[in-house]
Formats: sequence, structure tokens, C-alpha cells
Amino acid sequence: MLQIDLWKRILIWGVLVIGLILALPNLFYSRVEGHNDAVTAIERQGSTAELEEQAAQWPSFLPSGLVNLGLDLRGGAHLLAEVQVEDVYGARLEALWPEIRDALRPLRDQIGTFRLVEEGGAALRIQISQTEGQGAALEAIRDLAQPVSSTAAIAQGGANDIEVSASDGTITVQLSEAERAATDERTLRQALEIIRRRIDEVGTREPTIQRQGQDRILIQVPGIGSAQELKDIIGTTAQLTFQPVVSRGSSGDVEPGVGEEILPSLDQEGVFYTLDRSPVVTGEELVDAQPSFDQNGQPAVSFRFNTQGARAFGDYTAQNIGSPFAIVLDEEVISAPVIQSHIPGGSGIITGNFSIEESTNLAVLLRAGALPAGLEFLEERTIGPELGQDSIDAGKLATAVAFAMVLVFMVAVYGLFGIFANIALILNIAMLFGLLSLIGATLTLPGIAGIVLTVGMAVDANVLVFERIREELKTARGPARAISLGYEKALSAIVDANITTIITAIILFAMGSGPVRGFAITLGFGILTSVFTAIFVTRLLIVTWFERARPKTITV
Repeated sequence: MLQIDLWKRILIWGVLVIGLILALPNLFYSRVEGHNDAVTAIERQGSTAELEEQAAQWPSFLPSGLVNLGLDLRGGAHLLAEVQVEDVYGARLEALWPEIRDALRPLRDQIGTFRLVEEGGAALRIQISQTEGQGAALEAIRDLAQPVSSTAAIAQGGANDIEVSASDGTITVQLSEAERAATDERTLRQALEIIRRRIDEVGTREPTIQRQGQDRILIQVPGIGSAQELKDIIGTTAQLTFQPVVSRGSSGDVEPGVGEEILPSLDQEGVFYTLDRSPVVTGEELVDAQPSFDQNGQPAVSFRFNTQGARAFGDYTAQNIGSPFAIVLDEEVISAPVIQSHIPGGSGIITGNFSIEESTNLAVLLRAGALPAGLEFLEERTIGPELGQDSIDAGKLATAVAFAMVLVFMVAVYGLFGIFANIALILNIAMLFGLLSLIGATLTLPGIAGIVLTVGMAVDANVLVFERIREELKTARGPARAISLGYEKALSAIVDANITTIITAIILFAMGSGPVRGFAITLGFGILTSVFTAIFVTRLLIVTWFERARPKTITV
């Protein structure tokens, strides 16, 4: 018979209330921004008076999560970048030179003097004075080779990272094909992660960052005003190194020695430093960087190295007291202080002519790490918010038309029971937005299509139940028994039909990306809320009505 326990009724109404509270901020605030906090979102879009008025009207103790609008609805920036993976080859070989130099020094009796005649690019070339010692030099350098740690190299039976050859006293060192392939893969993965961390750290919500092809990255960020603004966030290298100072001068035209480079001072015009190319420590060994202030109250950036970096930094400062030490950022010398004492602990501070904003941004970039290679932007677009507003308006119209037609159809076909189904449908949409707000989901045009589809599918379960009740009424078992059997016998069909659809949604979410996942999210959540409202909410409404009206007969 028709009976729902009190605790079940309280639970159903409780779930509905929670869903409505989670969904309300989306109606309460004038526009949805890509941020978890509704008050912060409003602060990014209106006048101060309007923001304070809206923020004051919404109780701070209630949830304030909003459904974020995607790039196609809110506007934003679209970039397609090509990673210059070849840049990494030269840096990789350049970092190998100190090891090669140390390996050849004990062989001076056999190979004579040696010097680096070509560096950078695709190979290192080392000239030795005694060609008869060429074999010993080859063997010493080959001993430095390491196995390539990549799936492809392992599948091919293993490969070393360098290839060494010699001719007429010139030894050529270059990366192997397996190492280049592994380096390309590492570079793309690192670039993806660093771009993602940089964009997330500056507060942007739900970017789309994914690999395309062998060496390209697609970047789409809602809410960014222009593609140039996004390029400024991503393209800043923030390559930090600490390098020994060889000399200081007023000209940058002097030819540097082998293993040296000349870099300009950041805040002293006309001042150039000759530095050892091999850094003592790099930004890759940083574990933290935070904006701070120096002893004079000027903006600065404090940093801290990992264990390896702290040891190298401490050892160098202990052995070079009284010598200048350059702090280099993006090939410019920020400062070159003289080492006054041993600096243990691996922490320090970077000072310069920074503003507070510049020190904050520098700390963000240092924490994210340096891009492993340069980026060439092949495609850039800015999508204006007015196009997004047109899409929103069209989506609203489509949803409203679908909603109205479903409401009219249900009332026309099922009468009073159709009204109960329509009430459940309205609550269904509210709960759907509540779930989307809870997880901070991003709504795109395909997502709107998923909501429209949910509106059409939401009454399917009710139709199955109502048709089953009609069949039971023909057996003259009475209205209460017909309603009870209608829900019991339609349950298996409802569950089976929706399980197949939610499996499809899960596969779309797992294997799709971007807009496809947006459609899958709204479709999947729509199925969950639809089943809940059809099986529990509609039944609770019908039972409550039946207990009050006690009709002798019913018409479905």
C-alpha cells in the first residue's frame, strides 16, 4: 500500500532543500564568473557599490559556489603554442660539458691539451692536441653515457643517452635518437604542467590545457581579456640561476671566453657582467618562493632550495668568501652581491627595483618553474563576452521552449499527475545546478545541450510509472494499490534505461575532453537528479496528496 516512513520523507525533503540552497547563488548574483567564491566573482565585474550591495544581501554562512561559464559562454583567450623542443638539446649538451671536462683531465698525458671548439645546437665538439689518445678520450666520454629511461627505449632493448664519435682529433658528442625522443616527451609534459600551474596560480578557473600532436599545446582560458594577457602569463620564462662572476665591465661587445657569457645588469644601464656559464644552482632546485620585503622595507622575493641545492649553495659560498656572485633572471643580472660569509640552510632573498606586484608575480613564476623550452604561438584568438552572451541567450531560449513544451505535454496527457511530474521537473533542474555549483563545474554550450536533453529525458521515468498505473487501474484493484504497483513494477525498467545512459556519460567523460566532457557532466548529473525526483519526489508528492484527498477513483 501507499506508505512512506517519516524518516524517508525528512531525508527526501532535506536533499531537496540542500540542492536548492546550493543552486540559489546562481540566481542571486547577476552574472556567473569563473571562481569558486561568489563574492569574489562579483568583485571582478561590477562597481564597488553594486558589489557591496549584492554581497551584503547573500548570507555569508550559506554556500556561495557558482557554475563557471566556459570559454564559449564567457569569452576568453585561445592559444595554440608550439614547444621549441630543439632548444632543450643544446642545454642538455651544455650541461654535460663539465662532466666531460672532468673525465678528460686525468688523460692529459695521453690526449694532450683539449678545448671546446663548438657548443650549443646539435653537438659538442672537443679538439685534442694528441690524436693518438683519441681512443682513450672516446672511452672516457662513453663511460659517462646513461641508459635512456623511456618506454620506447626499453622496448628496443635499451639505448644510451649520448653518441660519441671522433675524427682527426675532434670528438663529437651528440644526443642519441632515443634520448631525443625521451627529451621531447619530458619537455612536453613539463611544459604542460608548468603552464597549468602558472595559470592556476594567478587565479584563473577551469582552463583547458591539452597536448596536440607531437609538439603543440592547446590553451583556452575563460575570463582572460585578451590573448596577449594570456601570453604574458605563460610566456614569461622566469629562468633563475646563480652563477660565478668572472668580471664586470661597461661594454657588452667583448668576446667572452670558452664556457663564459656576458649578460647585462637589470637595473644598472651600461653595466655588463662576464659570468661562468655553468650555474652553481638553478631555479629548478627551488622548493619555495614568496614575496617579502628586504631590510629597507623594499619589495623582494625570498627563496628556499631543496637539499641538493642547499648543499651546493652552502659549499660554494663557504669556498668563495669575498667573491661576487650573480643572481640571474631571464639572462639579466638582478644583482651581484659579494659573498660576505658562509650561507648555510639554502635560503636567501632576491632584491631589486621591484614593485609589490612585480615581486608577487616573480614569486608565482619561480614557484611554477621555468618553461623547459621556448614557445612559438601559432594561433591566437580572443573570444568576446558578447558572443558568449548570444550563446547564453540562445541556450536559455532553447531550454525555456523545451521546458514549456514538456510541461504542457505532461499536463495535457496525465492531468493532475502531470502537474506533480512538472513540479519534480523544476526541482530536478534546481538540483542539477546545485550539483554543478558544488563541484565548481564549467558550463559550456555542449553543457547547455546536456541540460536541454535532461529536461526532455527527466519525465521519461514518470511516463513509465504513470503508464504502469493506468494498466493497474484496469484490474480494478483500487487507486492506492494501482499507484503502489505502478511504482514497484516500473522501477526495474527505469533503472535499466538510466544505467545504460549513465554508462555512456561516464565513457564520454573519461575519454573525451573539453566540450565533450562538459556535455557528459551535465548529462550524467541530470540522470542522477532525474531518477531521484521521479522515483522519490514525485511519489512523495502523490502520496501526500492521496493521504489528504482520499479519492475513491483517480484518472491518470
